Amino acid sequence: MKKLPAMVHPLAEAAPTQPGRRRFVRQVALGAAALGGLALAGCGGSDDDPEVAFAHGVASGDPLADRVILWTRVSTAATGDIVLRWEVATDSAFANIVASGETRTAAARDHTVKVDATGLSAGRSYWYRFNAYGQLSPVGRTRTLPAAGAAQVRLAVFSCANYPAGYFNVYAEAAKRNDLDATVHLGDYIYEYARGGYASADAAALGRLSEPATETVQLADYRRRYAQYRGDADLQALHAAVPMIAVWDDHEISNDTWRNGAENHQPDEGDFGARKAAAVQAYHEWMPIRSGTDTGLIYRSFDFGGLLALHMLDTRTIGRDEQLSYTPYITQTGLDAAGFSAAVGDPARQLLGSTQAAWLGQQMAASTATWQVLGQQVLMGRMQVPAPLLFGLLGLGGVSLVEYSALATKAATAPQTLTPQELAVLQAPAIPYNLDAWDGYPAAREAVLEMARSRDKNLVVLAGDTHNAWASDLLDAQGGRIGVEFATSSVTSPGFEDYLPGENPAVLAGALTQLVGPLQYCDTARRGYMVLTATATECRADWTYVDTIASRSYQAVTDKALRVLPGAANRRIVAV
Repeated sequence: MKKLPAMVHPLAEAAPTQPGRRRFVRQVALGAAALGGLALAGCGGSDDDPEVAFAHGVASGDPLADRVILWTRVSTAATGDIVLRWEVATDSAFANIVASGETRTAAARDHTVKVDATGLSAGRSYWYRFNAYGQLSPVGRTRTLPAAGAAQVRLAVFSCANYPAGYFNVYAEAAKRNDLDATVHLGDYIYEYARGGYASADAAALGRLSEPATETVQLADYRRRYAQYRGDADLQALHAAVPMIAVWDDHEISNDTWRNGAENHQPDEGDFGARKAAAVQAYHEWMPIRSGTDTGLIYRSFDFGGLLALHMLDTRTIGRDEQLSYTPYITQTGLDAAGFSAAVGDPARQLLGSTQAAWLGQQMAASTATWQVLGQQVLMGRMQVPAPLLFGLLGLGGVSLVEYSALATKAATAPQTLTPQELAVLQAPAIPYNLDAWDGYPAAREAVLEMARSRDKNLVVLAGDTHNAWASDLLDAQGGRIGVEFATSSVTSPGFEDYLPGENPAVLAGALTQLVGPLQYCDTARRGYMVLTATATECRADWTYVDTIASRSYQAVTDKALRVLPGAANRRIVAV
């Protein structure tokens, strides 16, 4: 086997050397040697071959009943085409190969490789690997979607993995499972910030300083950032264990992206359209997604054996209008409620865009699956809190949680003692806490809820983005129960425990579930992932959390489970 030179392609090895990564690479090498020979037919090595390695592991994604996308990347300094052979087998020893082929890659696609392995059987596991010039990739395991009549579907759901914030223990924990049909990543797979930026206080101590050091703006920047993330052994282990179905959120491009811009894109960073195009290109290069002719369109559906239809949506780049801000509506006397309500309630405000919305309606209408599941980025549930409390939490004046709770207690026990100012606080309107979520686009939300209601569908919405875990009943504007929302916590990105360090997480969670009517559960302080399990009789969410991301030694616990039952009379969250 050839040894890579000390200097390779500048995008090849962005990840720092870590003890865990060294163990992983050694295990991969031992596993490859155990296969009984390093050369596959037609791909034997010679002294004239380019020097190659598979430093970023393997991945699979976008499974269908008869096919799946296989991914890898070749680390090399070669300037010409790299020829690879791929194999799919029914066993980890590759004694029974059922699909194989040859493909090429080059620097123009950052030496990434994607093949659509077809001709597979429904509902079964396969093993796959790549070979380039006698060098074997790690072995990955994948799975096709089940055939009609599936009795159960189980999906692990992830969101928001900021590399410098901590170790990917959440990925490591999920990779241990052997009971998943697929993973679903709802976005913020990478973060675009410069070294020392968002959630990077411990990055140097953890050996997780961002690469490149600058913010990702150009194509080379995004490629190098993906290389760093994909160099992580825990993320590699997850990708090698189970296929992933993914969509982007905002940080794959820039914070608070909307159709024509982003909060974190500045004039001196060039044209936003060019930046978005670079980010989209890198995403399709590095993610195991089935890429169409228009790579800007990533909404797509997956049918899990007629039991669960998963509709992956893009709430960021296609149709989203710019986010509103409260700042223009804050006056010396408080919130201009009428002005704000008129702006946020504008029926023309779009989140999905008309084309994607029409597509979703068609997909729902055509599907006979018991569960219609939306894999999308931001909270759909109504998350409205009293304006004085929200402004207090946001540092815009108002009152603290303790102060508001005291006033509420006073109103319940001695209402005659309330001052006019205290009454004004208690009588202030409830407003959305997050205008980047569906709360900032209520007309668009109503349109989606009506799709499900009018078609009598069992709607389950998945969400990420907030770095906290949530479960809410989905109510339309008239208070009708349409479905439920299960939202996952983050892999590493900090939640309310970082934004509101003065608030006790348990007290905050208790207050939010009391103040927000549709909200049935939240966890505002822990990192983790969520598992969705669907059967004909229920759709259940289980939340798993790790106790630390600051050490590779951690403990995991699954301590909350909720479910929804099918049928118009049962579309609400109930206890397990």
